[in-house]
Amino acid sequence: METNRDFARAQWRKSSYSGTNGGDCVEVVDGIPAAVPVRDSKNPAGPVLLLGADAWQAFVEGLR
Repeated sequence: METNRDFARAQWRKSSYSGTNGGDCVEVVDGIPAAVPVRDSKNPAGPVLLLGADAWQAFVEGLR
């Protein structure tokens, strides 16, 4: 996991599983080879987690 890249200008996409009630919202950036940048949409200036593709897949499968 990495947290030190600059994604301020990235095109963030809210997860289709995020609710519309202002609750837990996860955003990701598509198109980064072998990694998935993830952030909390309620804190866009906060930290970005850069997860490897395998870690992201395991995370998503764990939510199902």
